[in-house]
Amino acid sequence: MGDDYVKVRVQLEQMKDAEKEGADTEEQQQQLPGSSPPHASVSPDPSSVTIAGSDASSTSITCKQRGKSRGKPGKDDKNSCGKHLQDLSLHGSAHAGKNLNRLGHERTLHIRGTGKILQGKSETNGNYVSIHPSKNIQEVKLANKRRPVTVDTAKAKTSLEALKISIKQLKWKEFPLGRRAACDIYWHGVSFHDNENIVSGQVNKFPGMIEMLRKINMSRAVRTMQELFPEEYDFYPRSWILPEEYQQFSTQIRMVKENDATVNPTFIVKPDGGSQGDGIYLIRDPSDLKIMAGSQAKQGVVQEYIHKPLLIDKLKFDIRLYVLIKSLEPLEIYIAKEGLTRFCTEPYQEPSQKNLSHVFMHLTNYSLNVHSGNFVHSDSQNTGSKRTLSSVLYRLAAKGVDIKKVWSDIIALVIKTVIAVVPELKVYYQAEIPPGKPGPTCFQILGFDILLMKNLKPVLLEVNSNPSMRIEHEQEVAPGVYEYVPSPVDKEVKVGVIRDTLRLMDPAHRKPSVSQPRAAGFEHGEEIPLEAEIQERSPDEAALPSLCLKQVYPKYTKQFNYLRLVERIAALFIRFLGVKGNMRLGPTAFRTFIRTCKLSNSNFTMASVDILYIDITRRWSGSTPDSREAGMGLQAFVEAFFHLAARRFKSLQMREQVAALLDLCEAQLESQSGVEDRRSVSCSRALPRANKTQSLGLTNPQLNSPAPLRRAASQDYRLHQRLKPRSLRANVEN
Repeated sequence: MGDDYVKVRVQLEQMKDAEKEGADTEEQQQQLPGSSPPHASVSPDPSSVTIAGSDASSTSITCKQRGKSRGKPGKDDKNSCGKHLQDLSLHGSAHAGKNLNRLGHERTLHIRGTGKILQGKSETNGNYVSIHPSKNIQEVKLANKRRPVTVDTAKAKTSLEALKISIKQLKWKEFPLGRRAACDIYWHGVSFHDNENIVSGQVNKFPGMIEMLRKINMSRAVRTMQELFPEEYDFYPRSWILPEEYQQFSTQIRMVKENDATVNPTFIVKPDGGSQGDGIYLIRDPSDLKIMAGSQAKQGVVQEYIHKPLLIDKLKFDIRLYVLIKSLEPLEIYIAKEGLTRFCTEPYQEPSQKNLSHVFMHLTNYSLNVHSGNFVHSDSQNTGSKRTLSSVLYRLAAKGVDIKKVWSDIIALVIKTVIAVVPELKVYYQAEIPPGKPGPTCFQILGFDILLMKNLKPVLLEVNSNPSMRIEHEQEVAPGVYEYVPSPVDKEVKVGVIRDTLRLMDPAHRKPSVSQPRAAGFEHGEEIPLEAEIQERSPDEAALPSLCLKQVYPKYTKQFNYLRLVERIAALFIRFLGVKGNMRLGPTAFRTFIRTCKLSNSNFTMASVDILYIDITRRWSGSTPDSREAGMGLQAFVEAFFHLAARRFKSLQMREQVAALLDLCEAQLESQSGVEDRRSVSCSRALPRANKTQSLGLTNPQLNSPAPLRRAASQDYRLHQRLKPRSLRANVEN
């Protein structure tokens, strides 16, 4: 207990003494209708006792005694009042006891340790006595001081300094060397797996985020969305995956040049796992690609280069925007109102064969340009080679640019990008933390790199799973001598992002999710306004600035919810995985999916289903050589789903085909779940009581009982051997 708490004691024994001293007291109470015995406790529901303290802070203390334990006042005091109410003295004589339960009668409470008398009126309500302070008595409440939030920063790495400042501003408790007991929040510097022994609390990394935001996986996820919604996802440059699509890239570029000899496009090559500009270069001809690294092919992407960017001071720049994914289910996205702009250090010219190698002209990466002799470290937010986003927007607004439109387009880009990567993230999440397994909840700050074109259209360059949160920069203080010095621009932006992320993740403000997943999909919770995130602000929070993070989803659910088709496909995929922790669909599980959703017929037999499975799985296993598991991953399942939708609904456009097949599958699963529920309840009536709970828990025995899982494990290998064709049949439709 802190100094703010006033230690008081409830001496109910005195009430017993008062009862014994005056026999007329008991007679008096027996005559009062609705009165409660003398052992009734002080004010349960709906009213409470307000205890005056020695400071201006306030709290409301409520304690309650059940009728069953009235004979044991000492034990009841402990159970009903808990740790926050220990000592409360009720002083009275036999006359006071006589009038204890008289309606409307004045009561006095002596608060031990303060020397103050609290007056009020007592009321009776069933088995309880409610004591209300008089209106003319000034209420001085006890400070509602809670245990400080604990943060494990042992793995924070480069974000440590900004994190320390944020924790200090929040007056939370930091554990820089870790802690044996569980902490409320664990801050990791790299990935979810920085600490493998977390079974509770919150971690600032999602499992699978690093893998999902690699250049290849990111391009595939956006490409899938471009197939369904080409107009909505035109903010991502056209991309080819290397080395598997090298021939396709070469053919397309050759055809473009043959059709128009004046066209000579430029492309930018990015390694799959590269960061900080490492390994990026520009080309104008496919023959310039550096495909091989020794004896191995380089994994990466080649993208169209944006050759007409917006310039400020004749310099190319990009925007680093910080985005918080607060949760996946329900999906909650926040965008920082302030960001950074990183400028090139050489005046921009459109790419030509002469300047393709000028990285300080074409690449905006801070880690590259900081080594330029023209890089300017500035303490001002609106000058130098790194500036705040707001300073750039104000400058554009002064030139007549519609900043609201630009900001709206950026928000739309962020939401659409997150929607594209969420399906795969959910597969990683359920594999790492299966339902029913103890584990932490997750959140993560992402770094979006966005380029504004000359026409002010935002273009997504990449998304960083581990954006730099360093608030100092390296500076040469003497020839060959470098040291880290504070960066005011970085501190202004990054400390606010980390601090307000922690405020949003404060366990005291987290509410249980109101959304319930459907049998084969999901439903979204009600819109949560930004102001509702922190309902009651403590005095420490009141001294903090307003949140710099703006909620954009589910705030704009109505505008973007229709884009979440692939997420519904992922829900089907996860449902039929069967084994907890698995990320691949075996052939038996795929057949179960087809059979359960009734997608096979005389024109599409189960043999054709097996051929489709093998065809797609082989192709995807060849494109992901580092895959550790056999079977069909989510991206391969999405391709198979698109194929099934095109077969069944040939007259519709692709988006309508996929939506129609989703509706069909979800309807079949809902109807089967209803049948299984009724069958389970019917069977449970005839079962012994010990087995009823187990029977009612099986909502879908066909998918969840261990028998199909055992059969799947033994049949998968035999099915692979039986269906392994020497020459794969191309005609799947029979």
